[in-house]
Amino acid sequence: MQKAAHSTKIAEKFSFEGDKIVVKKTFDMSHVLKDAQHAREVTQNSFESDYKHVGNVDMGQLGVWLKEAGVSWTDTAAVKDVIKRKLMSNEFSALRVWEGTY
Repeated sequence: MQKAAHSTKIAEKFSFEGDKIVVKKTFDMSHVLKDAQHAREVTQNSFESDYKHVGNVDMGQLGVWLKEAGVSWTDTAAVKDVIKRKLMSNEFSALRVWEGTY
C-alpha cells in the first residue's frame, strides 16, 4: 500500500501496559495549516457560489476527534456533526477556509 504524498503521520510507537498494547501516533499538521491558509487566499467562496470550501481536515486528526467524541466512522451524520463543531470552534479556526455559517 502506497503512502499518501502529504501524509501527516510522522511517527508510530507501540508499547505494552500490562496486557494492553498502546499505539502512540504523532502527526505534523503544518502542511494542513499551510494548505488552509493558501485556500483562504485563493478560493472563491462567494455568496452566490454553490460550492463552499469550508475547511481542511486531515484524516488522522478526524480519527482523533471521532475517538474523543465516541463516534464511529460509519455514523455519517454524527461524523458531520463532529467536523462542524470542531471547525466552528476557536481551537481549530486555523483549519477553516470559509468564515460563513452552515
